[in-house]
Amino acid sequence: MEVFGMSSNHESGPVVSSSEPSLAEVSRHAGEAMRELLDLASVPAGGLVVLGCSSSEVRGGRIGKDGSTEVGEAVIAGIRPVVAEKGVYLAVQGCEHINRALVVDREYAQRERLEIVGVVPALTAGGAACRAAFVQNEDPVMVEHVVADAGLDIGDTEVGMHVRFVQVPLRLPTREVGAARVTALRSRPKLIGGERATYRL
Repeated sequence: MEVFGMSSNHESGPVVSSSEPSLAEVSRHAGEAMRELLDLASVPAGGLVVLGCSSSEVRGGRIGKDGSTEVGEAVIAGIRPVVAEKGVYLAVQGCEHINRALVVDREYAQRERLEIVGVVPALTAGGAACRAAFVQNEDPVMVEHVVADAGLDIGDTEVGMHVRFVQVPLRLPTREVGAARVTALRSRPKLIGGERATYRL
């Protein structure tokens, strides 16, 4: 069983004991959480979901302190087939060191006329999941901001700034990926008007 800290590509940080989930389990749980979010949030085909992930938290470390390339790769490898199956676009948020810029498909950025910025995410400036998403994407670009239909947060990275108003918290059946807490958001249209307004025909 492949366990955190056992791969030769492992970046600096504490070695996690063999009692911790394997990278395969991390990948599977990340994919399950994304599937649950897309189903509960009813994200339509062609919609956008934003992911934030701390590989440090997945490993049981402190956010931003114990990043792991392998964990980031495992998370993205678990999520990419799910969004592809659902026909949904994926944006992966980087850390504050790149101003929370996001990896998206060039096709999506051009369709939505998003401003592309010049940075390549790294483990120490962007984070492992953002870096993995960039590497695994056939034609990636970085953008400063998106307005997603829903968000999945693995390890309390705070993705709400990239989810459209009004945001509604979701409780997913998958509560953790590795040692990281999973939280999720969906969005709904604003209800506007005053006391005379109605919202159904």
